[in-house]
Amino acid sequence: MSHKSVKSTRLNMEVYKALSNIIRSELKDPRIHPMTSVVKVDVAADLKTAKAYISVLGTEEEGKETMEGLKSSSGFIRHALAKNLNLRNTPEIEYIYDDSIAYGVRMSKLINEVVGSDAT
Repeated sequence: MSHKSVKSTRLNMEVYKALSNIIRSELKDPRIHPMTSVVKVDVAADLKTAKAYISVLGTEEEGKETMEGLKSSSGFIRHALAKNLNLRNTPEIEYIYDDSIAYGVRMSKLINEVVGSDAT
C-alpha cells in the first residue's frame, strides 16, 4: 500500500497553490483560457519533476490552446515558482490535460435533463 508522507502532501499543496495563483494572475498568454484550473499536482520524490493536471472549462479547442500556452510558458512559470517556493530544486512541470471537471458538468446537465423530463 502506497502511503504518502505528510511532507510530500504538504509540498504538493504548496506547489498546487502557487501554480494556480501564477496561472490565474501572472500569465498574460492569450491562448490560456480564463476558466483554467489546476486539479492536482504530484511532485516526484526527488523534487526534480512534477505533474500538474490541468482542467479547462471550455471547448476542446480551447483546452488544446491552453495546454500549448502553458507548455510555451513553462520557463516563466518555473521561474515564478522558484520565487514563490523556498526549495533547493524547482521542479520541472509536465502539464497533463484533465477533463474531469468538464465531464462532471456534462453529467450534471444530463442528470438534470432526465430528472426534468421525469417530472413532466
